[in-house]
Amino acid sequence: MDRERALWIYTTMNKIRAFEEKSYKFFEENKLRGSVHLYTGEEACAATVCSTLTDDDYITSTHRGHGHCIAKGAELDKALAELMGRATGYCKGRSGSMHIADFSKGNLGANAIVGGGIPIATGAGLSIKMLKKTNVCVCFFGDGASNEGTFHESINFAAIHKLPVIFVCENNGFGISVPLEQSTAVEDIADRAVGYGIPGVIADGYDVLDLDEKFLAAKERALKGEGPTLLEVKTYRYRGHWTGDPETYRDRAVTEEWKAKDAIVRFGNYMVENGLATQEEIDKIQADVNEEMDKAAEFALNSPLPDPAHLMDDVFFEG
Repeated sequence: MDRERALWIYTTMNKIRAFEEKSYKFFEENKLRGSVHLYTGEEACAATVCSTLTDDDYITSTHRGHGHCIAKGAELDKALAELMGRATGYCKGRSGSMHIADFSKGNLGANAIVGGGIPIATGAGLSIKMLKKTNVCVCFFGDGASNEGTFHESINFAAIHKLPVIFVCENNGFGISVPLEQSTAVEDIADRAVGYGIPGVIADGYDVLDLDEKFLAAKERALKGEGPTLLEVKTYRYRGHWTGDPETYRDRAVTEEWKAKDAIVRFGNYMVENGLATQEEIDKIQADVNEEMDKAAEFALNSPLPDPAHLMDDVFFEG
């Protein structure tokens, strides 16, 4: 990995972490309407995958989608404004946390429906093939979505038509409060790929280099016209399913074990040890990100709420 992309990944991971922690703080202070589903702990997946994409490549996201949105090029101020329902947000305050999108960056949107983004990604992949474009669509989804019908139907269709879609399953071990082993018959979700005649690959979601190698192989396969890959990323979320989750269903000691091998710290150390960055540069990135996040928070807090006079703008209906 070259220095420029390594710095981008590290910076992006820190941006996602800072954004999620600020969102949690605002929720506790009752400055956010409703709850949010935080990506804290899973930052390496979105940052590493999106470091290889351009604005012409598509992604579809999930209810836990802030990280994907930021990694695909979203500005922190407009993203936080959207979460807070402000008119300056990416979707004018209409999408909130679970439907944030930015088509200009190829982000086709988060989705509150579990597994809802999977057929959308497949459709985007079909459009790429029909228009003879040379880009890909990355479909992010969680382990819970792998038990939805949309998962099986979409991967089957993508495999038949050899669509340039990379299905990235972020397996954090829980579907809301249900452990994977209580909801899923296979130990590794990647094993399900064999039923559709495509590669099923497992990546360590806390190892940027492992993630990068395996995603790039899947992307190359897609660009060659060889069809989709199911990439299962083993990861973990530090916080509950949502901001009000009491987390009584899991062992806090296990959470601390995951935190002890934090991907941001791990990759920062790797960069310093391998001459990709100095410790001074690492420290400056963190300081700069924190400053940017503070400015984003000020922007969002001072942004206006949507004008009720524009209630029907961007609404499509018959009648």
